[in-house]
Amino acid sequence: MPTTSDSTIASGKHPLRPLLSILSILTLSASLEASDSIMAPKPVLEWTFKSARREITPIHRQIPATKTTPLFLEISSDHREGLAGYWCTRYSVTGGTHLEFKIRRRTENLNLKRRAAIVRVLWLDEQGRAVKRAKPTYSSYRSGERPRAEPEFPPVIEKTEQDDLLSATYEVPPKATQAQIELHFRWGDPHSIVRWELPSLRLVEAPQHRRVKLATAHLQPRNGVTPLEKCQQFAPLISKAAEQAVDLIVLPETLTYYSSQGTYADAAEPIPGPSTAYFGQLAKQHHIHIVAGLLERDGHLIYNVAVLLGPDGNLIGKYRKVTLPRSEIEGGITPGNSYPVFQTRIGKIGMMICYDGFFPEVARELSNQGAEIIAWPVWGCNPLLAAARACENHTYIVSSTYTDHRSQWMTSSIFAHDGTSLATAKNWGTLAIAEVDLAAPMYWHSLGDFRAQIAPHRPELEAQP
Repeated sequence: MPTTSDSTIASGKHPLRPLLSILSILTLSASLEASDSIMAPKPVLEWTFKSARREITPIHRQIPATKTTPLFLEISSDHREGLAGYWCTRYSVTGGTHLEFKIRRRTENLNLKRRAAIVRVLWLDEQGRAVKRAKPTYSSYRSGERPRAEPEFPPVIEKTEQDDLLSATYEVPPKATQAQIELHFRWGDPHSIVRWELPSLRLVEAPQHRRVKLATAHLQPRNGVTPLEKCQQFAPLISKAAEQAVDLIVLPETLTYYSSQGTYADAAEPIPGPSTAYFGQLAKQHHIHIVAGLLERDGHLIYNVAVLLGPDGNLIGKYRKVTLPRSEIEGGITPGNSYPVFQTRIGKIGMMICYDGFFPEVARELSNQGAEIIAWPVWGCNPLLAAARACENHTYIVSSTYTDHRSQWMTSSIFAHDGTSLATAKNWGTLAIAEVDLAAPMYWHSLGDFRAQIAPHRPELEAQP
């Protein structure tokens, strides 16, 4: 049994508690500094240059540091295309620690930097063999097994006129003792150059979780005539979501038009307007993000839109449906032409609407803009396409549909990075809720962190005449 003084200190009521907290912080800081100085990764090999084949080996050299410039590892091409090679070294690492990797690159005459100038980090054991991740993966392929640690691909996090900064924080697999760093130049344009500064690896604390609760509403607003009466039918579901600490709830497409017996034009209104004001009031009351499908009137034009309301009640942004089915074209709706993604307190949110799901370009452009969550008000669609859009972009997709669950067609669901459904609402007037961690990558067997590989691997599509 603890003593009275022990219990008091544990409860935070002891008068020495603030001093003890300060001493604990100072002790922790000192231990981190000590660990940095003792355990900081160090190169164990000299930088060497490698290429898959001698005939495609690019020009390469080390440029010594000066008083004003750092040492550069340079790779360049001559008049030929398709040259490929990389600088390589290894650092000693400790399994179970977290490392922040950083490196800067400069390029000249290199058009597609995201594919041509990339970094790979490989985790190896003492014998230079691949190792396994610390935790099992629960993707749809070989679920429950620990996957092999495939190469990491640090992303670009900052761009300046002079250079780009690539950086990420990684957990070192438990059996890893070496990190192989590869600085690549591949398939560059003729007479192009990439110059890499030396990388840095720094011991850091584990990244914070970014847990977010996502919800979808499964409801057909058949009652009511006016747009406001349609909107009001979703108030109970929004309230129920808030009671379960949901961060974002998605409502279905063109909800003020559904079962109204009118035209698209009859249900259209300005954005912001009466419906966004109503949902904004609910968002503020329940301190929740809301995505709702509406119809927008902008002068003589009408758009099918999804709107995003923040927990302060304000309109964060809107998305105008880009791909239109025949019925909407015949009804006089105009397509949108942009793919906005909005930074919110819970993460980066993009939106698409119904027929957009039939076309991979929409979700891909949202993913290219950094969307971590795609809200999808959808009248109906093939659920296989919902799974594909989530899987091919490794983005959470939250769909809200009017389709009856028994029809074996579209569902009101939260789709995970591997395309599987985390939660589905099967009955009318119910919610599906799932909690996700936006900071946690999903590692596949053989693929590794696929989301990190989208930028360096996806093709460049040129406009066709």
